[in-house]
Amino acid sequence: MRVSTENNKTVTKAGKIKAIKGMNDILPPHSAQWEWLEDKVRQLMARFAYQNIRTPILENTGLFIRGLGEVTDIVEKEMYSFEDRLNGEQLTLRPESTAGVVRAVVEHTMLYEGGKRLYYMGPMFRHERPQRGRYRQFHQIGAEALGFPGAEVDAELILLADALWKELGLTNVRLELNSLGQPEERKAHRAALITYFEAHADQLDEDASRRLHSNPLRILDTKNPAMKDLVEAAPRLLDFLGEASLAHLHTVQSILDAAGVAWQINPRLVRGMDYYNLTVFEFITEQLGSQGTICGGGRYDGLIEQIGGKPAPAVGWALGVERVLELLKEQGAAPSPVAPDVYAILPSASVLPAAFRVLQPLRAQGTSVQMHTPTQAGEGMGSMKSQFKKADASGARYALIFGEDEVSRGCVTVKSLRDGQGQQQEYAMAQVSEWAAILKSTP
Repeated sequence: MRVSTENNKTVTKAGKIKAIKGMNDILPPHSAQWEWLEDKVRQLMARFAYQNIRTPILENTGLFIRGLGEVTDIVEKEMYSFEDRLNGEQLTLRPESTAGVVRAVVEHTMLYEGGKRLYYMGPMFRHERPQRGRYRQFHQIGAEALGFPGAEVDAELILLADALWKELGLTNVRLELNSLGQPEERKAHRAALITYFEAHADQLDEDASRRLHSNPLRILDTKNPAMKDLVEAAPRLLDFLGEASLAHLHTVQSILDAAGVAWQINPRLVRGMDYYNLTVFEFITEQLGSQGTICGGGRYDGLIEQIGGKPAPAVGWALGVERVLELLKEQGAAPSPVAPDVYAILPSASVLPAAFRVLQPLRAQGTSVQMHTPTQAGEGMGSMKSQFKKADASGARYALIFGEDEVSRGCVTVKSLRDGQGQQQEYAMAQVSEWAAILKSTP
């Protein structure tokens, strides 16, 4: 049946259903890079004693209104929200994960026995114009430390992200720091901002005019180049910080200095959610244009109480997976496509039982095996020449040749596909596992 309407661009005229714009399929071999990155993250998180948490993609809409701030861009313009047809509940596809993690921590009283170090991976959703490094379904990896008030934990999280860049081989990523202080300090700064921007009301764009009295701090985060000079001259929150807030920031800086991590202060750095206080930070690259922030975060000591828990401090960050992978590609640091260790050449179906007796133990011991298989019913195994072409295209280092003569003698021929000489050697089937074990131990 052909389905097509004027306003439905998901279905083409030919009746083929396509993915929603800005929500992309991740296909092989590119998906192997995602797995590689996720494996690197898991290993690193374990070394820093962070544990995995997984929260639902759907949350109550009120969670994000309360947690992110009602006048943030995310809540006002970008969330995918709808009414549950069964019970009328207002639901939202998560636009970020910190609020959901905090909700889970509060709901399950996870801080009852002390602080928690947690990390997550998964898709997020925001309704915005898709562009390079910015999609409607995008993916984040994040780390959250809850229940720890000290600046040393802020620094630890920054060092965790810095360690990840080194682990991935990324370079030319700079760290920007700022402090948003405490509520009373922000209140004084807010009043100064309003006075300043009211005096320059004719230079404010529509967004800035709308936010002037509801959330003037957001004006500092404007992407409008016409307002750059105006924002640069605005009162700085750093000048309103008290002794304790400054000491917190200086402790973070001193730990980063001791660890050899370079940083620079950006007094206009405010981040996009209202829940932040004290330390905020971003890791930025110049190689991705306007989407240069690959990781950002900070302290959010008021969020746990805001979401209904007992007051407790917290700090965290999130990185954009698509942006990190794009930067790896730009810098030539992306991993090569994953290739099988061996490709099994099968001249006829009669050797299949013997082949499976050899290949299954290889797979069980960790050897990656791709077996030649016909793609059309009734076409047969194909010629040896065509199979070798497919073996070469697979990227495998070796071919296992199950020739009828060899199999009748209980043997298999192993042929090198990458040494340029095509050296080959015959092994008894019982010895192939020993050969493969040696193969896995050599680069």
